[in-house]
Amino acid sequence: MAAALRALFRPAAAAAAARRRALLPPPPRPLLGARACSAGAPFQYLAVQKTGERQSVGLIQLNRPQALNALCEGLMEELRRALDALESDPQVGAIVITGSQKAFAAGADIKEMQNKTFQECYGGGFLAGWDKVSTVRKPIIAAVNGYALGGGCELAMMCDIIYAGEKAQFGQPEILLGTIPGAGGTQRLTRAVGKSLAMEMVLTGDRISAAEAKEAGLVSKVFPVEKLLDAAIACAEKIASNSKLVAAMAKESVNAAFETTLAEGTRTEKRLFYATFATGDRKEGMTAFVEKRKANFTDS
Repeated sequence: MAAALRALFRPAAAAAAARRRALLPPPPRPLLGARACSAGAPFQYLAVQKTGERQSVGLIQLNRPQALNALCEGLMEELRRALDALESDPQVGAIVITGSQKAFAAGADIKEMQNKTFQECYGGGFLAGWDKVSTVRKPIIAAVNGYALGGGCELAMMCDIIYAGEKAQFGQPEILLGTIPGAGGTQRLTRAVGKSLAMEMVLTGDRISAAEAKEAGLVSKVFPVEKLLDAAIACAEKIASNSKLVAAMAKESVNAAFETTLAEGTRTEKRLFYATFATGDRKEGMTAFVEKRKANFTDS
C-alpha cells in the first residue's frame, strides 16, 4: 500500500520540484572570450575566468547584483581565494577586477556591520583581510562602472591601475553612517587626489564623477561604459606580454613611492634595478633591442 501511495505522489513531487527550480535565478553567464579558472570550491559571489588572446589575464567579476556588489565577508573571502589562485597561475600575467555596469561595488555590507561591537572589531581584526588585494605581486586593474563607494572605492584604490566608465561615481560616504573609512580610504585617497579633495570627500560624503576622478588623478583613463572592460583587458594583456618577474619588481618599486620617503624609495628602486641584471629576461630584452627583434621573455 505504501509503495502504491509513493508511486501516486511521485509525479506531483517532481512537478513541484521543477516549479521551484524555475523560480531560482539563472547562474551568471561566462564572459565572452573567457575560460573558467579553476580555483577550488565554486564561487557564490564571483565569476572568475582567464581571458585574452593567450589566456594571460585573470578576470574577476564581482557578482552580487541584488546588493549592488556590496562587499560582504563571504565575497571578500572568495576574492582572496581567487587572487591566490591567479597569483599562483604561471599563465596569468595581470588581473582585472570588475563589477556590473550599475555598480563596481556600492560599499561594504552595512547589515553585517550594524551590530558589531568595538571588542569584536578590534579583537577580531575586522577588515584586516581586505588588504590581500594590495599584497598581490601581479599587476591588478580595476575596471569601474557605476558606483564605487565606501569599501568599493577602497577596493578600487587597492588595485594598481583604475580604468573608469564614463558614468562611474567614486566616494567615501562613511561619515553619513556615523563612521569613517576603515580599509585604507583616508590614506590611499589622500595620496591619490591630495589632502583638500580627500578631506572634502571624507567629511561630506560627496561623490565625484569619472571625469572629476581622472582630473584629480584617481583614475588613469575614462571610457564609454560598454568599452571599459575590453580596454582594461587590453591593458592587462599588454602588461602580461612583458616579463612577469620584472613586472613584479616594477610594481614594487612604484608602490615604494607611496609607502616610504623619497630617499628610501630611490634606494628600493636602485636595488630592484640592479636585481633585474640577475634575470634572463633583462638579458633577452636588451639583446632583442640591439638585434632589432621582439623579445621572447621566459619569466626567468
